[in-house]
Amino acid sequence: MNTIVLNLEPIVHLNDEQFYQLCVANSDLNLEMNASGELIIVPPVGGESGNQEAELITDLEIWNRQAKLGKVFSSSTIFILPNGAKRSPDAAWVKLERWEALTPEQRKKFPPLVPDFVIELRSETDRLITLQEKMQEYIENGLRLGWLINPQDGNVEIYRLGKAVVIIQIPAILSGEDVLPGFELQI
Repeated sequence: MNTIVLNLEPIVHLNDEQFYQLCVANSDLNLEMNASGELIIVPPVGGESGNQEAELITDLEIWNRQAKLGKVFSSSTIFILPNGAKRSPDAAWVKLERWEALTPEQRKKFPPLVPDFVIELRSETDRLITLQEKMQEYIENGLRLGWLINPQDGNVEIYRLGKAVVIIQIPAILSGEDVLPGFELQI
């Protein structure tokens, strides 16, 4: 199953609340929206990718419970980026001060912020270029650190705010650097 992109802009422009209501009304679908207003229907992942994603979130959450520096989010969370895109990374982390600065209503719905850290895990149905564009969009909107894990090609692309993308080969130990101090992930 492939990702489906619908261009709604000639007909309607969904504001943040309308997009939220669309997602609630179609809870069986994984939806995103890019900055151009195109609706993206993301296919579900298979068992192996789902398990890998769960392991990544678990490792991030274990570190966060000890560090108590922020909040961890699953792939079901949609973030409203400053450019208007509504994106759902496979795993995300937001610094506690930034999370607490949101209103209760903003926390309840789709948080209007770019995470400080994201992980995108390429599944069998993902096109690499699409994920690379998504990672670049996160960076352009203020993401501090991101990992695009690409098991198919045996590498990880590391995205840092204001720096060139670095590609390392798997197996590797990834560092959370100054964004997630003390966090390491063995891939």
